[in-house]
Amino acid sequence: MSALPPMTELYRQHRRRALAIARRILRDADEAEDVVQEVFTRLFSQNVRFDGKAAYTTWLHRILVNSSINSLRAKKRRGRLESPQGSVVDPEEIAVGNERHALFLEGLEHLSEQHRLVVTLRDLRGYSYPEIARMLRLPEGTVKSALNRGRTRLMAHMAAVAEGDREDFEPAPA
Repeated sequence: MSALPPMTELYRQHRRRALAIARRILRDADEAEDVVQEVFTRLFSQNVRFDGKAAYTTWLHRILVNSSINSLRAKKRRGRLESPQGSVVDPEEIAVGNERHALFLEGLEHLSEQHRLVVTLRDLRGYSYPEIARMLRLPEGTVKSALNRGRTRLMAHMAAVAEGDREDFEPAPA
């Protein structure tokens, strides 16, 4: 394994191509700039090692494509949580949305710490599975499993509260 060339040199040589790749995938110049900055920052701060099996450009291209796709996925998840801008919103829809949001936040409090962290990082913050695994120092499979269990319990709690069976999910008295 060989080390990367100095980061400023790598950035100078590949920035334009990196931006073109990210723009093509994201179709948003600002978002593309953010992804490129994040990739180069991550390469620099995490002392990433290049294995030499491919050219630097091929290796960097793959990292940029994956990061851009992850950004798109995160943007889609965030979009589901936000209302469309500029649209007229019915006050009843706002009330229902606020109630749903309150149920969601209440449901998060009934999850174990691990499940709450994984659901928050993935569904609210938009982090990828590998990023969450690194942050929590867990295997990626554990992250996926915890996310599935957390979502399942969260939905069960929200359904029970909506049907009036709240006591089934209240924490036991201390």
